[in-house]
Amino acid sequence: MSARGFNAIGVWSLYRTEMARMVRTVWQSIATPVITTALYFIVFGGAIGSRMQHVGGVGYGAFIVPGLVMLSLLTQSISNASIAIYFPKFTRTVFEILSAPISPGEAVLAYVGAAATKSIILALIILVTATFFVHLEILHPFWMIAFLVLTAIAFALFGFIIGIWAENFEQLAIVPSLVITPLTFLGGAFYSIDMLPQPWRTVSLFNPVVYLVSGFRWSFYGLGDVGVEKSLLFTLLFIGLCLGLLVWIFRTGYRLKP
Repeated sequence: MSARGFNAIGVWSLYRTEMARMVRTVWQSIATPVITTALYFIVFGGAIGSRMQHVGGVGYGAFIVPGLVMLSLLTQSISNASIAIYFPKFTRTVFEILSAPISPGEAVLAYVGAAATKSIILALIILVTATFFVHLEILHPFWMIAFLVLTAIAFALFGFIIGIWAENFEQLAIVPSLVITPLTFLGGAFYSIDMLPQPWRTVSLFNPVVYLVSGFRWSFYGLGDVGVEKSLLFTLLFIGLCLGLLVWIFRTGYRLKP
């Protein structure tokens, strides 16, 4: 936003360009989450579900659905947003974006909005796929959508920062593969942290993904490992932190300007 007003056409053009990338790979975009979800249900639902039928009164197959959605949402949001800004840096076309009649805030809105949209679409595909395996119940649909959208935005912002920070493809992939995915598996995506003995349960509370998974699961079944207020507060704080960091990046030109 600047004195000239909001450049809706510029934002829409960037947004549409990013969304077109998903359309060009629509088969891969849809087939991958469907096949992955089916495999998770076969492995976790069959192997573990046969031994642990219920968690907190919820069937194990249904219990892991919010964790599956959150795993995909986090990784896809980061991946979509980081690649979106990294490739213009890699091809040196980022200078055209920086010199275009569009503000940094508008550019972030377009890129992050497209990344979050694509991640939400994939998350909804996973939810639909899950209904073929288990009976899903959503007690709080408003909060389910709210957590879905807020988490996608939060980690798309985080991915955008990673894309600016990364100087090569190895750095681009290291955070999602070596940080986010392990934190998700250890964050109660496929189990309740109440099942852990002390001190591991207390240690798990320092894992930020616990709060995301817990809040999202609460919206389905009314149960979570931490209070829903804490989950919502953490998500909003993370969004605020990422926005503050992006303001600093664009003010200083960190890894964007020579």
